[in-house]
Amino acid sequence: MAPYESQFCDNYMLLKPENASLYDLVHFLLSSTSETSRFIQRTKEGKEDFRRRWVIFISLFVQKLLLYWGKPMLQIGKMLEQWLNLFSNILEGNFVWPNRPSATFTSVVGNLDKRVELDKSIRPNNPKYNASLAMMASKLAYENEAFAQTTIRDLWSMKYLGFYNFWNDFLGQYSTQAMMLQDTRAQPNLIVVAFSGTHPFDPVAWQTSVDLSWFELKGAGNVHGGFMKALGLQKDKGWPKEIQQGRNQPQFAYYVIRQRLKDILQENESAKFIVTGHSFGGALAILFVTILAIHEEAMLLDRLEGVYTFGQPRVGDRQLGDYMKEKLNKYDVRYLRCVYSNDMLPRIPYDDQTLLYDHWGPCLYYNSCCYKGEVRSEEPYKNYFSLQWFILKRVNAAWELVRSLMIPYTEGPDYKESWLMKMVRVVGLVFPGLAAHCLQDYVNATRLGSLPVDLQTPLDMELPYRLSTYQCNKLMQKKKS
Repeated sequence: MAPYESQFCDNYMLLKPENASLYDLVHFLLSSTSETSRFIQRTKEGKEDFRRRWVIFISLFVQKLLLYWGKPMLQIGKMLEQWLNLFSNILEGNFVWPNRPSATFTSVVGNLDKRVELDKSIRPNNPKYNASLAMMASKLAYENEAFAQTTIRDLWSMKYLGFYNFWNDFLGQYSTQAMMLQDTRAQPNLIVVAFSGTHPFDPVAWQTSVDLSWFELKGAGNVHGGFMKALGLQKDKGWPKEIQQGRNQPQFAYYVIRQRLKDILQENESAKFIVTGHSFGGALAILFVTILAIHEEAMLLDRLEGVYTFGQPRVGDRQLGDYMKEKLNKYDVRYLRCVYSNDMLPRIPYDDQTLLYDHWGPCLYYNSCCYKGEVRSEEPYKNYFSLQWFILKRVNAAWELVRSLMIPYTEGPDYKESWLMKMVRVVGLVFPGLAAHCLQDYVNATRLGSLPVDLQTPLDMELPYRLSTYQCNKLMQKKKS
């Protein structure tokens, strides 16, 4: 009997790239009757069509490449960070070799967009405030602890609550980074939990993202296995409500953050909290709330102001979406999935008959012209490799490159883009949607983004930042009718 079937999950598919040779993968791709039990563990065996085998082949093949080239990839990333920080120091007249990690050492992501201060024009009483703060917290979560702590305390004048690296039980190593802060200016106080996204040269995070393993959560639906593992899925137990976590034992993201929130919120009776993240971090943010719902953590869900994700990939099937819509409506939790223009990540894994992945909840879609926002049920061209989108994506990428040269003059010096970001936009001409996934445009969107005129009525004045998921769904139904 399969080990997971009898312990926590009756239906699953678990990919094990480390057990597959290149011959195994090619044989699997070309033949529907090939032996796969060593590297694909699942509860339901059967013949699969070529399209599904192709998707699984790509996932396994990329994971094997990451396993093989992971260490060189990590070293290249460290060298690039070191030279980017040295170059930045020289430009500032500081001829000192940068120390890793330190309060002045910036990641590759941070070098793409160097802004760390909050927009002073967006105050706690502004409808945009929570989304803007969530975006900057998601951005800061990519950095090292010393940098994050200094920024939160000295620049943001907020309370630093912790910075964490969490264990992945399936990979047998640390794979998940998150931080917590408390905004004491907001009334009531706002606790922010921000999960880090995928670092460009982090092979573990990339392997987690491309891992198309899935598990069925009883009564909830099928969930992306890679994200579940990163959040703290227990290898032999699944998602028990409680686990033992001693000082010398591995720390798992879901359980540590859940307990930390309980302790803080019990001391601050009126405080609320939000969960946020960009890319991979956005997937972990909504799945963190999903497990809270499965465990019926009523106290935490009652105190949850909202979930704000940016460039979030799909995390589960339609059944999971229906389950979470019901739970979010029950506790009046705001779930806002922000998508900028042609960002490729929200359009994967595919929403089709092969993978059956699906987004749920309102999407705040920003266009590339003037960051105009629109509340939608789905972003345009929901799957990245759509043929009808082929030319339009490249035209838009060329416009974004031109705009990067113009925006400091139209919006001010705070919007001047780094040379590294401009290089990414050039690469984006070949791989459109890559530059759109970077944090530059998401920060711009939360600061400059506007809403359609027909939503700017007194009743809807705070749309979509303050409306609940239920209200946004009702609004979209009304617009369709």
